[in-house]
Amino acid sequence: MSTGSSAPRSSMPANRSVTGLLNNRRPLASTPIPPSLQAKMAAFANRNQQAAASGANHGIDAAASALRSVTLSSSPPPVMQPPLRAPTSAPAGPGRSPVPGGLAARRLGLKGLTPKLSSADVPGGMHLPPIAGGGPQGAGLGSGRPIDDDEAPRPMTRLQNNLGTPFANFGKIVDPSGALNFSGKAVLHASGVNFSNGSSFAINMTQLQLDEELGKGNYGTVKKVLHKPTNVAMAMKEIRLELDEGKLNAIIMELDVLHRAIAPEIVEFYGAFFIESCVYYCMEYMDAGSLDKLQGGGVPEPVLGRIAGSMVRGLKFLKDDLQIIHRDVKPTNVLVNRKGDVKLCDFGVSGQLEKSLAKTNIGCQSYMAPERIRGESQNNVGTYTVSSDVWSLGLSMIEMALGHYPYPPETYANVFAQLTAIVHGDPPELPDEYSEESKDFVARCLRKVPEMRATYAELMDHPFLVADRAREVDMPAWVAEAIEYRETKLREQQAKQHAQAASS
Repeated sequence: MSTGSSAPRSSMPANRSVTGLLNNRRPLASTPIPPSLQAKMAAFANRNQQAAASGANHGIDAAASALRSVTLSSSPPPVMQPPLRAPTSAPAGPGRSPVPGGLAARRLGLKGLTPKLSSADVPGGMHLPPIAGGGPQGAGLGSGRPIDDDEAPRPMTRLQNNLGTPFANFGKIVDPSGALNFSGKAVLHASGVNFSNGSSFAINMTQLQLDEELGKGNYGTVKKVLHKPTNVAMAMKEIRLELDEGKLNAIIMELDVLHRAIAPEIVEFYGAFFIESCVYYCMEYMDAGSLDKLQGGGVPEPVLGRIAGSMVRGLKFLKDDLQIIHRDVKPTNVLVNRKGDVKLCDFGVSGQLEKSLAKTNIGCQSYMAPERIRGESQNNVGTYTVSSDVWSLGLSMIEMALGHYPYPPETYANVFAQLTAIVHGDPPELPDEYSEESKDFVARCLRKVPEMRATYAELMDHPFLVADRAREVDMPAWVAEAIEYRETKLREQQAKQHAQAASS
């Protein structure tokens, strides 16, 4: 092959055939193109000329431009093979139908050949009517099996109607006015709460003066506030609204229980309101705190009897009058004030009784009854009955008497060993200094077989609580001693920490 002339492009001969261009191309590399490769390139260019006669000159110019820059280091054009039968889902080619079928049709949609990059834009997706064999599921892009071409279209599910996002559920309960609407239950707004049964509680943030933080829990923060119009101290729980169905259910459950549970053994409810994505509800302020912060100095038997009587009456009221089981009975959910009143709180995981059973796996694992632990260990949803709360009551009494949790984690190799002890080991007992009546009362609560545990009515008639109702107990004096013990221990701990910091 000739190396060709080095004359400028303007002096190229008028012959613009492919052969002429090949003979007159400028050498751009030191390695010539083999004749066999030149022949393949020429055949490729001639086929392009035949395919588009009206654009022949343009095709030759493109071929010539490509040939001027080709060397052996360049990748040669692919060798043209006889056309193969393409599958039905392949893109359309020359001589084929412009509208593909099968999977390609599902990917491309109905309007033209523009790909649908969002599942919401695919026909049969969330925003468009369903078509047979179409939609994200039809293309195998979503959950479930693909839809066959001859299968009837499925009706849109509720999730699809809601756009399938938590924001849709959020929009259902927060209306444009900024009110939180739990359909069929209650409406919370900036000025209070209105319940479906006609009860209304008017309270708002401008009436409250913030004080100290009392504690934090799984569902929010509790602060002490002063209600300025009445000069009443309250405990205000702040819960940030999240796109979580469980949290929303916990909010309305606790509000529903609190506003209906009017009993001396249940914390009093003052009202609730909703502003800036937060739910606030105000309850009775129990100025001595929870039982777990008072038991360190010991709980004498008369005090233990008075606490147990209040807890049983409160739980029995929830069950008999409201058909509610607490599901999270433990010392941290039992509040005390300086007058010695004992009241239940924290109803966020409480539930309605359904055919005497309620299925759940919510609550404090450490206080779970053996049947709940056993069921969950077998990947079964534990069946929760009223007797499960009775177990938690007995375990709480043991903790108050000992001053610590009866299955301390530090005494077990791991949590599995701890749970095994709860399920298979002997239940704990009250210390020796307690009477036989009190020990029997606790033993009836801690029987391993749920059906053998005492009912609330049986516990109320037990000699231990009968004796409690007949005796005088100076609860305010015990509360004062317990608070003093707690504060003394706190001062000692702080002094120790300061001494360690100073020596380091």
